[in-house]
Amino acid sequence: MRALNLKLIRNLWKLKGQVLAIAVVIASGVAVLVMSLSALQALQQTATAYYERQRFADVFANVKRAPRRLVNQISTLPGVRSVEDRIKQMATLSIDGFEEPVIGQLVSIPEQGEPLLNNLVLRSGRLVSLDHPDEVVLNEPFAEAHDLQLGDQLKALMNGHQRSLTVVGIALSPEFIYTMGPGALMPDDKRFGVMWMGREALAAAYDLEGAFNEVSLGLLHDSSPEQIIVKLDRLLEAYGSHGAIARKNQISNWFLMNEIEQLKTMSTILPTIFLAVAAFLGNMVMSRLIATDRSEIGLMKAFGYSNWQVAWHYTKMVMAMCGVGIVLGWLLGAWLGRVNTEIYADLFRFPLLIFRPDPGVFAIGAAVSLIAALAGSLGAVRHAATLPPAEAMSPPAPPMYRSSRFSQSRFGLWLDQPTRIILRQIMRSPWRSLLTSIGIALSVSVMVMALQWIDAIEEIIEVQFHQTQRQDMTVGLVESQSDQTLREIRRLPGVLAAEPMRSKSADLKAGHLSHRGGIEGVTDNPRLQRIYDAQGAVVTIPPEGLILSTRLAEKLDVQIGDSVWVEVLEGKQPKALIPVISLFETYMGMPAYMHIRAFNRLMGESASLEAINLLVDKNQLSQLYRSLKSLPKVSAVTLKDAAVEEFNDTMAEMLMVYISFFAAFACALGFGVVYNSTRIALSERGRELATLRVLGFHSGEISYILLGEAALLILVGLPLGCLMGHGLGWLMTNAMNTELFRIPLVIKAATDATAVLVTLGATAFSAAVVRRRLDHLDLIAVLKTRE
Repeated sequence: MRALNLKLIRNLWKLKGQVLAIAVVIASGVAVLVMSLSALQALQQTATAYYERQRFADVFANVKRAPRRLVNQISTLPGVRSVEDRIKQMATLSIDGFEEPVIGQLVSIPEQGEPLLNNLVLRSGRLVSLDHPDEVVLNEPFAEAHDLQLGDQLKALMNGHQRSLTVVGIALSPEFIYTMGPGALMPDDKRFGVMWMGREALAAAYDLEGAFNEVSLGLLHDSSPEQIIVKLDRLLEAYGSHGAIARKNQISNWFLMNEIEQLKTMSTILPTIFLAVAAFLGNMVMSRLIATDRSEIGLMKAFGYSNWQVAWHYTKMVMAMCGVGIVLGWLLGAWLGRVNTEIYADLFRFPLLIFRPDPGVFAIGAAVSLIAALAGSLGAVRHAATLPPAEAMSPPAPPMYRSSRFSQSRFGLWLDQPTRIILRQIMRSPWRSLLTSIGIALSVSVMVMALQWIDAIEEIIEVQFHQTQRQDMTVGLVESQSDQTLREIRRLPGVLAAEPMRSKSADLKAGHLSHRGGIEGVTDNPRLQRIYDAQGAVVTIPPEGLILSTRLAEKLDVQIGDSVWVEVLEGKQPKALIPVISLFETYMGMPAYMHIRAFNRLMGESASLEAINLLVDKNQLSQLYRSLKSLPKVSAVTLKDAAVEEFNDTMAEMLMVYISFFAAFACALGFGVVYNSTRIALSERGRELATLRVLGFHSGEISYILLGEAALLILVGLPLGCLMGHGLGWLMTNAMNTELFRIPLVIKAATDATAVLVTLGATAFSAAVVRRRLDHLDLIAVLKTRE
């Protein structure tokens, strides 16, 4: 086999350009797979380690006020390992140099020792002490957003009293990986921050001595959170419970888990595309190489090499090409996986980062790519092994030439000779030409899929922030207030319009299906917070009944006319069977709405509200901010413009990284397909092109014949690629349909145009490389006849 191995090395060196082009495509597939799987693995390991080290709770429950003696009863529930009661309250903060209202989430911690659950990671300073009740520990992102240091002071309106708080520590917590204020859709560290304060000091400030309003549970490993939640809700029902939730539904963890689920989807779909193209390229190269090696195959068999040895020779060639791509993909994937993980770690503010890619990830990438390449080349290798020696040593039968209708048509006769040569070559090998166009189309489709995310985000912003939310700000209230509060807010400086809203936690059930979420009450035909269907219509508010998002209706398996059993988890905790009157499409969350008057009747209360949407005069914002900071009833202020800015900044950071990755991979696909196609065509038709050159065709015409064929196939592949990109975008958006986000399938014409231009650039570069080789074609060497 030494002679065949030497021949293998010579062939690989001779085909080094094509080998590298195939390796780049294989490397792209392997890199995407390794990047996605390693980042996914790192995120899961980092989150698990973070949760375990800081004893992140398994169950959370909020109440209005419950006595601390209840903790002993909770700790006796089967499956409960540890219990920690806390106090959580909102405060309005005033920070020097920042005139907008800032909302602080105050969380109690023991003045002595560490919390049993949800322990803090101190980044600097210390925890609070018993002797200084005005000390606080700040969440690190909030401290950095306002450049707050140890020893700084900030003013807080707590339960109607102004207090000056001193920063003694800066920390992170597993409970606030994703810190979002009330009603917010994205983190806003400038306007919402978490602060930890001593238990005794916070209890005294909010009249909660000997009581708590939140409890966290740590469970034994084999315990079922759902069973414990049922028992916990019974214990807390009399104390104004809002309904306990498992860790999976805790808002910060929920966002993190949704991100991990999206990574899983990407690690499945995208590598498949690249490896399918690699298989296609392997088949294209090997089938054409074997066609040009016919006489060599015949000689090998004449010298006694068996079918198996010949097959193994060409199989090793495929494995060598794939091996180069695998190594490149490993290196690139490991680097990109690290970069990707660091981006996520920065976004979620992990205090630690575990990035130890499992060797199994690299093995999976190698195995999948090798299988794909061998599967693509199987037919060509089999043909080489079964080719009889006598037939192999004879030249292939010449193709049947005949006059076609096209060549005799007026259009065919009008074309010049080089163009007719191009069209005849394409028509003689229609399947090969189609596969080349499909390869180009796949390159365009990957680019379209990447760029369509920008269009999707723009559509979400348009629907969510411009069509649905027309208010300038939303003011959240400490607890349910009467219409008197609405009238007070309307009299504040700069307020042009104000609309009330209600919001209560509730369990929605239909048969054996259930959803723990909330119900929002809105007014007749609201102008500021509309119920806007993403399909392009404003939903009318019926006087009775429920309006559900389509995603929630799917989860509960209900349609218009069906009824949903509603169990409100706050106040008097009413229960009722309410019909579904209307459905609407939304891209965020799974909301449910009712008319505010019907909601008040359900709650058994007079006119009440928990939030107010405001339209304001921008020229009087400073006066309005000062007024809101002084109102003890205000628990949160959400600015729409700030929310849009934060949404854009957060999504843009992630999107630009992914778009850059896939733009590079799409270029690699386009380059690999076009280079291999034109380079093999040059090998096959070198004698023909050299003959035309001797007969008088100039170099430009020869280049036109070779590259014109590629250009025509590219032009066919571009619109096909746009169509495939739309299909791929549909596949990705459906695969990433979660309870948190629905990605709309929106692809603008500019996106298709950009994808086409980028692919044209990559293919033009590969064509230029082949053109350079064509210009240096040795006519005498090519025209020599083999003896």
